[in-house]
Amino acid sequence: MIDFKKKMEEIEKQEGQENLTNEVFTDQTKNKKKNKITFYVIIFLVLGLVFSGKVIMSSQSTTDWLSSKNIFNSLKHLAPSGDKDLEGENDDQINILLLGMGGEGHDGAYLTDTIMLASLKPSTREIALVSIPRDLTVPIEGSGWRKINSINAIAQASGKNGGEETIKTLSQVFQIPIHYYVRVDFKGFTNIIDEIGGIEIDVENTLDDYKYPIFGQEDNPNYYARYEHLVIEKGLTKMNGDLALKYARSRHAYGVEGSDFARARRQQLVIEATKNKLLSKQTLLNPVTIGHLINELNTHLATDLEAWELIRLWDLFKNVNRNQIKNVVLSDAPGNYLKPATGGDGAYILTPVSGNFTDIRNLFNNLFETNNKNIDEKEDVAEIIQVREDADVVVKNGTFINGLAGRVAADLESLGLTVVDISNAPERDQVESLIFDFTYGDKNEVLNALKSKTKAKQSFSFPAWINTYQNENPEIDFLILLGNDTQN
Repeated sequence: MIDFKKKMEEIEKQEGQENLTNEVFTDQTKNKKKNKITFYVIIFLVLGLVFSGKVIMSSQSTTDWLSSKNIFNSLKHLAPSGDKDLEGENDDQINILLLGMGGEGHDGAYLTDTIMLASLKPSTREIALVSIPRDLTVPIEGSGWRKINSINAIAQASGKNGGEETIKTLSQVFQIPIHYYVRVDFKGFTNIIDEIGGIEIDVENTLDDYKYPIFGQEDNPNYYARYEHLVIEKGLTKMNGDLALKYARSRHAYGVEGSDFARARRQQLVIEATKNKLLSKQTLLNPVTIGHLINELNTHLATDLEAWELIRLWDLFKNVNRNQIKNVVLSDAPGNYLKPATGGDGAYILTPVSGNFTDIRNLFNNLFETNNKNIDEKEDVAEIIQVREDADVVVKNGTFINGLAGRVAADLESLGLTVVDISNAPERDQVESLIFDFTYGDKNEVLNALKSKTKAKQSFSFPAWINTYQNENPEIDFLILLGNDTQN
């Protein structure tokens, strides 16, 4: 563990010895000394808090990470220059995944409560923060369709790096490169804010939540003892770490603050306020505070960013103004990209409005375009798409309409698709036609064509017999279950 205070004293002593031959320090020398110390302090902050307290811990502790790189000594020889480029810098878009989880002692300790993509554009110094709701359901390798917040937990349970696995899954789903991740747990988040003396947030709407969960009371037999009544009045509010966490996490407030959109917006406000306080002179020039912050990072933070990459990030984006930061929230609000649904286990989930991730992928690939279309202005991709790849399709008749599956299969084959099985479903009382995507998003052009041709909806919940069929026929790409609503 680095003794930050001791190191700072050693630096000051060394600098003093170098100047013993001078009878008087000039103002210029004093300023140089102050700037040098400030630079090292900033680097330590950037190591763990480039985007402030919405990050999470992984299998590699920050202590091991720092010590293995002998970071303090090497920083003297590192400079933010153009000698090396960050991943994504040559493409003018650096994507960093920010994650927040409960951590040890919390129910669902490794479920990511906060998921945010920070996309940075070096050429213009713009930043886009995209909040991704934890209830969005996505295909996870080896686990089928699951809520996005479970990726990290599934990885941790199997001994893998949760941050790396989350990057891998989201890169595949959204078809964008995600270059780095940073993660912190709730304890680290609250402690960091307390160490910097709290933050100030201009609360946009009064938050009134009667069901904010009390930590440690999740299983209290007295149902009402599990919750507290959380009220945060509108206006400029000083928050300690505990209150800031509650403000960012509240999910059941009355009115507009009860939506996923509002919750994501609050998280972005907390991030901005934390960043501003961390980079204030009050924090940067206080060695005691910096030392305490480093201690918190040792336990609660992890990232795959290298030391030189952190320095490079700081050099590129240290002068970003608020008007250069774009905030985007994926939600089920009117005109947005998602809609509510019910999973196979009856749980609340969110799915794309369009039935696939095409619109969301376009959003991520055009974050810095000034004239993005609204979702309701977008073209109906399914109507104009051409099938350019083959797929093995099964058509099951879930009705008592004779010949229905054969007629639909003939239409699909006219598109160039391969229908490998035409048969009746185990049950014949299907009302709504459904499409089951066994490729989990790998053949979206085919999926769009199937939707356009059959008018069936994609199902993100797989009945038991569908799972059995998929396991017995792993070569199949899509299964169409025809209902009484089938278009002839």
